[in-house]
Amino acid sequence: MTGRRAGAKTDRAKAKRRLARSGFRILEHPADLGIEGSGGTLAKAFEGCARGLVSIFVDPSSVRTLAERRITLTALDADQLLVKWLEEVLYLYDGGGFIVRKPTITNLTDTNLEATLRGESFDPKRHRSRLDVKAITYHQLLIRRRAGSFVASVYVDI
Repeated sequence: MTGRRAGAKTDRAKAKRRLARSGFRILEHPADLGIEGSGGTLAKAFEGCARGLVSIFVDPSSVRTLAERRITLTALDADQLLVKWLEEVLYLYDGGGFIVRKPTITNLTDTNLEATLRGESFDPKRHRSRLDVKAITYHQLLIRRRAGSFVASVYVDI
């Protein structure tokens, strides 16, 4: 095996370990940016998507858990619920200046979601903005069960 191929294999292994620790990964797309959340439950996959979304617009390690917001959402199905969930996280940041560090879903069905979002207000002295997310899209949205875990994929317009 050449050094280049061995390096690529090592990079993939590192990426898989990082995904296992963080519960999300960023997916590349020509015009948009994708997020894939995963976990042992659908709630954990949704939480991973929320953490991935936040990582697009700010470094999550710079966010403390000083305040919390509680939300309740209703939708027609799980796909719409995922989009509404991420729209709420985005709205809290864009509209309310609140950065989510720790999303915790306390109740999740195919049509209802209850959660507590812990984080803090945006502070330009401590939080460095990354990319602006314009919208959560239904483009290539996918929720599936895979090998004993759940995976949710969604793309955002940047």
